[in-house]
Amino acid sequence: MGKYEGNPVWDDVVPIPQDDGEGALAQIAYTDEYAEAMGYLRAIMAAKEYSPRVLDLTEHIISMNAAHYTVWLYRASTLRALNTPIDKELSWMNEVALQNQKNYQIWHHRQILIDQLYPSISSDPAAIQALADSELAFMTQMFDEDSKNYHVWSYRQYLVRKLGLFNSPAELKSVENLLRKDIRNNSAWSHRFFLVFCNPEYSTPDSKATEYDARIPDAIVDRELAFAQAATFEAPQNQSPWNYIRGVLRKGGRKLSSVEQFAGEFVTLPEDDSAEDVKSSHALDFLAEAWSEEGKTEKADHALRLLADKYDRIRKNYWDWRRAPLKEKTSK
Repeated sequence: MGKYEGNPVWDDVVPIPQDDGEGALAQIAYTDEYAEAMGYLRAIMAAKEYSPRVLDLTEHIISMNAAHYTVWLYRASTLRALNTPIDKELSWMNEVALQNQKNYQIWHHRQILIDQLYPSISSDPAAIQALADSELAFMTQMFDEDSKNYHVWSYRQYLVRKLGLFNSPAELKSVENLLRKDIRNNSAWSHRFFLVFCNPEYSTPDSKATEYDARIPDAIVDRELAFAQAATFEAPQNQSPWNYIRGVLRKGGRKLSSVEQFAGEFVTLPEDDSAEDVKSSHALDFLAEAWSEEGKTEKADHALRLLADKYDRIRKNYWDWRRAPLKEKTSK
C-alpha cells in the first residue's frame, strides 16, 4: 500500500493514472511512490482543489522531482488561494534550493513569491530592506556552494530591479567581496556592470552595454576604472577585468587609448623583439585594439602578430583574421 492509498486524509480522492497512450514507445519508468503521488495530483488538479493537503502533496512530489514545472505552478496557485505567509514558503525553499542548486523552476517559483509579496511592502522601506537582507544572506549561502550559479545570478538581477537595490551599499559590497574571493568570477563582474551601469538614477533606460551613455557621471566611470585596473594587477591573465575596462570606457565615451599607459605597464615592445616583455596577453590585445582605434596600424599589426605566433597560438586563426583589415590599410 502506498503513502496515499488507505490514508483517511485522501479517502475522497480517486487518483488518475498516467496515460502515455496505447503502445507508447518511450514510456518512462516511474517509481511506484512517484506514480502514486502524481496520480493524486492529477485528480486534485482536475477538481481544482486548493487546500493545505495540496501543499503537502506538492512538497512530497518536489522532494522526488524538483524539476516538475507543473507541480511548482500548481503549488504557487495553492499558496495564493490560501494566502499562505510568503516568508514561510521562502524558508522552506531555501532548503530545497540548496539540495537542487541547478534547478531553474525553484528560482522561477521564488520570483512568483516576491512578485506576490511586493505590493504589500512596496511603501515600507524597512520591510523592503529586511527582505533584501534576507535574500542576500541566502544568496551568499548559495554562492558559498557555487559562486557562478547562473540561476542565482539571474534571480539576483531580478531582485535588484524589483526591490530597487541599485544604490544599496550592501549589494555593491557583496559583489566586491565575491570578486576579492575569486577575481576570475565572470558572473560577479557581469553583475557589477549591471548594478553600476543600469542604475535608473543616472543611466539611460535600455541603453546597450556597448553604447556610450552621456548620463553616466565621470566620477562613476573613474571609480569603476580604478576598481578594474586594480584587479588586473592581481591577475594579469584574467580576461574579465580587461573586458570590464572596455565596457566602462565605452559607457563613458572614452577611447581605449585613454588608458594606453596603464595597459603598457603589462607590455614592453621595443623595436628589438628579443627584449619584449609581455606579462598579459590580454593587455597586448587591448593595446592592439587601442592602436588600431588611433590609426597606428603597424603597431597594432605587430601586437596581433605576437599574439598569433607566440603568446596565444591556440587562437592563431582569430588573430590572423584580426590582422587582415590592418594589412589592407598598410598596403594602400
